[in-house]
Amino acid sequence: MSFTGIFISITIIFPEIKSRLQSGNACSHSVHNLMFSSLLSKTIKIKICRNIMVPLVFYGCETWSLTLREELRLRVFENKVLRRIFGPKMDEVTGECRQLHNEELDDLYFSPNIIRVIKSRRMRRAGHVARMGERCMQGFGRET
Repeated sequence: MSFTGIFISITIIFPEIKSRLQSGNACSHSVHNLMFSSLLSKTIKIKICRNIMVPLVFYGCETWSLTLREELRLRVFENKVLRRIFGPKMDEVTGECRQLHNEELDDLYFSPNIIRVIKSRRMRRAGHVARMGERCMQGFGRET
């Protein structure tokens, strides 16, 4: 079955998510210079991320049923992009630069994480389908 240009299958959704993450990574690499630029503020970089990369990854997410493995892959993608935006942190103890930990990224990035957004979009879609009721099913099974 096809819905808005994507293939829907209850048992095989992993290839779709993998494809979406590859698109997000390709987009991330294309704006690589912008993410590491010191001329752009962090808020501009976050807006670039929200308006360019995130829609590529989220396309069709209302139909995904995520396993823990897929949730982890999505979180890894999100954290990788956030680490590019916020950059390294100077460690107070050793004086060396290090990557930000996941908890530190959550503190710096005030928006809900990628998994919460996907789940809320799924719930919103379920609400639309529930409100449609029988009108949704009337078109199926009828030959015209």
